[in-house]
Amino acid sequence: MSRSRNNGRLLEKTKRRSDQFLNGLTAYESVTLVSHVNPDPDSLASMLGLAHLVERRLSLPTRMMCDGMISRAENRAMVELLDINLIPIEELERNDADALVMVDSQPKTGRHTFDPTHPLYAVIDHHDTPGDLTGVPFVDVRQSMGATCSVVTSYLLEQEVDIPVRLATALTYGIETELSGYPRNATPVDDGALLCVYPLADKELLAQIRNARLPQNYFEAVLQAMQSTFIYDRLLISWVYDLPAPELAAEIVDFMIRYEAVDWALCAGVMGQKLILSFRSVKAGAQAGDVLRQVVGNKGKAGGHDRRAGGYIDLPSASSSAIDEVQSELRRRLLKALHIDECRGRRLVKLREMLSNLQS
Repeated sequence: MSRSRNNGRLLEKTKRRSDQFLNGLTAYESVTLVSHVNPDPDSLASMLGLAHLVERRLSLPTRMMCDGMISRAENRAMVELLDINLIPIEELERNDADALVMVDSQPKTGRHTFDPTHPLYAVIDHHDTPGDLTGVPFVDVRQSMGATCSVVTSYLLEQEVDIPVRLATALTYGIETELSGYPRNATPVDDGALLCVYPLADKELLAQIRNARLPQNYFEAVLQAMQSTFIYDRLLISWVYDLPAPELAAEIVDFMIRYEAVDWALCAGVMGQKLILSFRSVKAGAQAGDVLRQVVGNKGKAGGHDRRAGGYIDLPSASSSAIDEVQSELRRRLLKALHIDECRGRRLVKLREMLSNLQS
């Protein structure tokens, strides 16, 4: 092989990922951005950032799709206050001249409702949930990164694209939400991205998003969780029998994992025909995503990161007996996966005793 050909391949390998992403898009006339079901701030801001990049560098029209609901109060406030235009996934119609880009997720993971036969041009993500990337021309999956927003911010910086206030506010909140939990999953690239966009963000809008007003069913669900939280050695499990929004399971488990006597926490909430799962650990090398996938098995879908994971189990019916059976099986599998002996759980909070003491 000639030296010039070798040098050409070397240059191709060292080319910036943002260059590769944009160069491939020159063959298309438009770009459609999709994310996982019930998009969160990281996915919303990442789509917004990529749309801005494509419009500025290639002058191609873009659109952002919404798969499922946006029900968490903070997420709704983000969409409304930043005027993020989202098209329902049910309205997705495309042709070969339209590039389909998946953001903050991977295909065939069970986290989408759109037609899986639609060919993807690109997948940009930070999750280690295994997806089927076969045949995708451009793939940038950085499992070590704390947020997909950080990857998108690096693209914007590489291409020297301006980051307006609205986009900086979205990216700041997107990165914050991914890095705010403990243990904090972040790299120097994540921290650098946050330091770049935070000074450009609208702090008043950020405060409004962070402190969005909450509906009554939020407090009802939190009360359910407090009343139905049990401890099994170093594991805590919270049950919510009427989960108003899938994202609330993550909010509850992020709070519960702070309990000093546990290393693992799971919140499982019933929503429609699914048992929504959110799983956390404070242990280094916990492989929470792998653990939850093992526990869920073929009953549903699961995945995530080292210390944070999520998923769902399909419920055979909405009857109390069917839900109880699924919950019991989930508890048994989780105890076994974490090598915890079968035992009777003890309540985290004995509400009746507390109320009795208050009345006396």
